[in-house]
Amino acid sequence: MGVTAKIDDELDEVGNGLVPALFRDAPSSVSFNKLRKRLLRQVRQAFDDFGMLNGQKRWLIGLSGGKDSYSLLAVLLDLQWRGLLPVELLACNLDQGQPNFPKHILPEYLASIGVQHRIEYRDTYSIVKEKVPEGATYCSLCSRLRRGNLYRIAREEGCDALVLGHHREDILETFFMNFFHGGRLAGMPAKLLNDEGDMMVLRPLAYCAEDDLAKFAAAMQFPIIPCDLCGSQDGLQRNAMKAMLADIEARMPGRKDTMLRALAHVNPSHLLDPKLFDFSGLQAAQSL
Repeated sequence: MGVTAKIDDELDEVGNGLVPALFRDAPSSVSFNKLRKRLLRQVRQAFDDFGMLNGQKRWLIGLSGGKDSYSLLAVLLDLQWRGLLPVELLACNLDQGQPNFPKHILPEYLASIGVQHRIEYRDTYSIVKEKVPEGATYCSLCSRLRRGNLYRIAREEGCDALVLGHHREDILETFFMNFFHGGRLAGMPAKLLNDEGDMMVLRPLAYCAEDDLAKFAAAMQFPIIPCDLCGSQDGLQRNAMKAMLADIEARMPGRKDTMLRALAHVNPSHLLDPKLFDFSGLQAAQSL
């Protein structure tokens, strides 16, 4: 039996039989069920490929209020319900002090579906506005400040992993940003040990397509909260990468999946980095 067939069989086995509150009003259409199962299968594949379930007992789920993090939480709860995720989950939203942020939406929604959660307020918005020149990109500093606070919260809550909702397109866009602007081959790993060495960062949606997540979020009617900070800036490098990838996919369907597979099949001897491959020690066999 192949890995995909094995995962499909596991997904058909439901543990306690009680439908999670999150899915009580979910669509019952064939197309939605196929989409739901595809996301579950892709996340399970990421678990297996990157050893995401090796020893972790309690995960902090970064919940921004966007489609990706809502979908991440839903898929993880779905797997937990099916008995395929033996990990305690704690959802966390970091209220960064953006003007007009609807503070009530996330705690009310999480309480309504019975999800353990923590809402933390830290005014990183003012810091970003003060430190970043007008017209420059906010995302880098904003994400660093957010990540630092999430690490702190994870430690306070006894979590051994921070779980984020980055998906296939995020990984590819990051790769091409580094390729075009950073002069290096680097992407966004599905599993990462933080600099302090005490916290795993996991991205279970690494194989999931952004379009699938958008369809899933719309069908589930998640109460989406837009980001007014980065959403107010046009012409960001990431937007350019997103447009480039969308154009490639439109002209050559399936290229995004091919590019993602390429990131998992690296041949150092066919690149130009002498730190990864000993070109100097490469010798031809002596003829007799």
